[in-house]
Amino acid sequence: MSDHRGGQFAGGVYGLGFIGALVYFLQSATSFWDGVYGVFQAFVWPAYLVWGLLHSLKM
Repeated sequence: MSDHRGGQFAGGVYGLGFIGALVYFLQSATSFWDGVYGVFQAFVWPAYLVWGLLHSLKM
């Protein structure tokens, strides 16, 4: 048997991050299409996070 606890933890962190990002992006939406774009952003929030980190470190 293999141990998958690390993957479950990462999935939980992503899930909580997704919910938080979804709430954030939908609250800031001013139109229907902003809301649709907010749902897309909530799915790919880790990419935004890494890009922002690398951008701030000038890499």
